[in-house]
Amino acid sequence: MEKFSKLILAVCVFAVSLLQAQLPPKPVDPNGGTGTTGTGAQSVPVDMYVYALGIIAVMLIIFYTNKYKSRKI
Repeated sequence: MEKFSKLILAVCVFAVSLLQAQLPPKPVDPNGGTGTTGTGAQSVPVDMYVYALGIIAVMLIIFYTNKYKSRKI
């Protein structure tokens, strides 16, 4: 039962993070203002680190795979 409750908690946290992963778009000025500029895509600080985060993720996967192989669980 404890594993099931942890699984439900993890799924809920993941679902909430997906639902709130993007900022709402800025409204366009009805008086003829320029509104947003550029291509319409908002700048997100994580965009600068996508490659670094991918490399770190692969390194963590390799580390934990080797760790659990040595335990032979």
